[in-house]
Amino acid sequence: MNGHRRRTWFSGMFAAAALCATSMSWAAQSIDWSKAAKSSDIHLTEQQSEQIKSKDLTAALVWHGASPWVAAVSRGARAEFEKLGIKVVAATDAQFDPAKQVADLENIAALKPDIILSLSVDGVSTKQSYAKAIERGAKLVLLSNPIPGFEQGKDFVGIVTDDMFGMGKAAADLTADALGDKGKIGMIYHDASYFITNNRDNAYRKGLKAYPGLNVVIERGFIKEHETSNVAAAMVLQHPELEAIYVSWDAAAEGVVEALRSLGRRDIKVITHDLGVNNLLDMAMDGNVYGTIADRPFDIGQTMARLGAASTLGLPAPHFTLVPFDTVKRDNIAEIWQRAFQSPLPRLLNLALKQ
Repeated sequence: MNGHRRRTWFSGMFAAAALCATSMSWAAQSIDWSKAAKSSDIHLTEQQSEQIKSKDLTAALVWHGASPWVAAVSRGARAEFEKLGIKVVAATDAQFDPAKQVADLENIAALKPDIILSLSVDGVSTKQSYAKAIERGAKLVLLSNPIPGFEQGKDFVGIVTDDMFGMGKAAADLTADALGDKGKIGMIYHDASYFITNNRDNAYRKGLKAYPGLNVVIERGFIKEHETSNVAAAMVLQHPELEAIYVSWDAAAEGVVEALRSLGRRDIKVITHDLGVNNLLDMAMDGNVYGTIADRPFDIGQTMARLGAASTLGLPAPHFTLVPFDTVKRDNIAEIWQRAFQSPLPRLLNLALKQ
């Protein structure tokens, strides 16, 4: 990450994926995604809700870090828990530090919550601490990252994550929209073994095949966000005919936008994933950012809480539950921000959209 601002707006599900690459290495090969549920499929009947309310349950939120995205997940979870009469007794921020998350889990286990919602910073080093909480009766619902060796239905209730493949395809469709189904594209992909970004990038490549007039003339990888500015500058100098650049996620796209500005190339459209204020401001002011594909963190939190509550009644849960996503362009920024975060649009962004 490149400084505090970028860390703060490291906003989409990539934050989840990037923390636990080793635990995700099995993923694409061993998951039957056709059997994954949708968050809209997860319901409780009125009778089930009343049963849950009568239990006087408690819950804890054990997060990997803090950001507006995580805050929206928490708001969704708290809203659902409140509806079900479940008291949130603790919420922790591991600051992306496995050792701190271990300590957080040890403290939370002592509170004996009935439900834990969590994203593991490192499934290997935190596994034993999760196991202790589970042994004390907690039902564990995971966000994105599996924990190596844990069995669904035994050690954890289920995993809530992005529709990575749908998001990648939607980004391809958005590129076609930006270029009128015909044009030359540069692709800046995440060149590291991370579950969600790899699958989204590959789904983007696959999605472009539906548009024979779109041609990826150059691909370059990056590992750290701060690299993308130089990558984009070199890409454009080598291929000045580029009309659009795809970037794996929002914060990484900031460097691309900076490079295009410095080169005076306001004509090149940028397509990415997730919601970050800086790039949304650029989009609002008709800059380089044409659009982005965003998930719904509030929905993620609600779904996790609902799954956790249902598990206390012994109800079965899907292994994976996918949240919806939205295509974001200038004309629906305000609507999608509200849908994703369930919070007011930032003042600067609101002002930019009114100009």
